[in-house]
Amino acid sequence: MKNNHSEIIRVRYSETDQMGVVYHGSYVPYFEIGRVEWLRNKGVSYKELEKSGIALPIVSMTINYKKPARYDDLITVKTRLKKCHTVKVEFECEIWSDQQELLTTASFILVFVDMKTGKAIVPPKEILSILNN
Repeated sequence: MKNNHSEIIRVRYSETDQMGVVYHGSYVPYFEIGRVEWLRNKGVSYKELEKSGIALPIVSMTINYKKPARYDDLITVKTRLKKCHTVKVEFECEIWSDQQELLTTASFILVFVDMKTGKAIVPPKEILSILNN
């Protein structure tokens, strides 16, 4: 994946089932960490976006589970921007084991939203410029 940002995460016990396998719902926060850190790495603070009245909710999500992650594993979340439209952003993510096995893939579409009105908006030009470079 080009234009990656990678985050290493250790799987916590609370994210697993009784067999020590990561519960399927626990992957969503991993991907969120990847997206937020990808943005931060590009100079866009999600916290500052929200302070300015802009939210970036997920409107579509597809996850494909290939192999399980397990308790205490070190996993790498790789995130890349697939497309940036005027009001929506598309990300692709992968989770890899520390043995370089692809565990999970995902794609997300997020929309810039005015937090007061709840309506989709075009973000400030500075944000679009950062995302499109």
